[in-house]
Amino acid sequence: MDLSQLIESAEAQRPATGFTFTEGPVWHPSQHFYYFVDVRESKFYRLRPGGSAELLREKTGEGNGTTFDPQGRLIQCEGGNARLTRWPADGKFASSEVLIDKIDGKRLNRPNDVICASDGSVYFTDPNLRVPLAQRQQETAAIHRVKPDGSVSKVADFEYPNGLALSPDERILYVANTRFAAYIHAVELDSAGNMVRRRIFADMSSDEKVGVPDGMKVDTLGNVYCTGPGGTWVFAPDGAKIGIIKTPEVPANLCFGGPDMKTMFFTAHSSVYTLQCKVPGLPGHPFRG
Repeated sequence: MDLSQLIESAEAQRPATGFTFTEGPVWHPSQHFYYFVDVRESKFYRLRPGGSAELLREKTGEGNGTTFDPQGRLIQCEGGNARLTRWPADGKFASSEVLIDKIDGKRLNRPNDVICASDGSVYFTDPNLRVPLAQRQQETAAIHRVKPDGSVSKVADFEYPNGLALSPDERILYVANTRFAAYIHAVELDSAGNMVRRRIFADMSSDEKVGVPDGMKVDTLGNVYCTGPGGTWVFAPDGAKIGIIKTPEVPANLCFGGPDMKTMFFTAHSSVYTLQCKVPGLPGHPFRG
């Protein structure tokens, strides 16, 4: 397989620009728009296809990774606030609740990315490198799981865990490692969502100067798309590298969207981009609208 079998057109469109560092993209399946954030400006946006970006919230605490739960409630990592918040499904953003901000009474490091499994379990990454050593309360950087009953468990310690994605059968949790070494880890899960074993899925080391392993999504065939050095790297389910999707700016994250889930939506530094593809993507969350 090569990229021509996955990508409809190599020319990306730029529907919005003028941002500082966009991230956290997610497609609303019934309302037909994208949410995304400007992390460094702590702003939260909505973008309808063919429209302009609408500012919905400010002072998000460096809001970053975003997903839906099965009830359509929005869950967001707030890195600067060291917590995950959950917002009502009405889309009004008038109030929120703290999903998690401590584990065993100790403050989280800096939650980065979040996904939700079909059973409602929330997995999130909590890297610690950007937290001064004297201020760290969590002993390690790690991936954690919040079960539907609210109980919390550590999935695995990690070097610098960043983007997350689940395989189509939810038995593999893909984790992008951003610092120290550039790679994607595959954490194999049992039917209850607990780690069975872990392995290196793909090496993303490169001489490219821009980009690190970051946001990830998976298509319906199980191919893994991970933003990284020079563009968005695409891997087959067995870890074989298919190619690198080039866009005008190297993106930090991506999601699939559109009525047929065949539009890739990239969040880069100053802009967001779209690209048409041939294979639909998974939404990355269990909410179907």
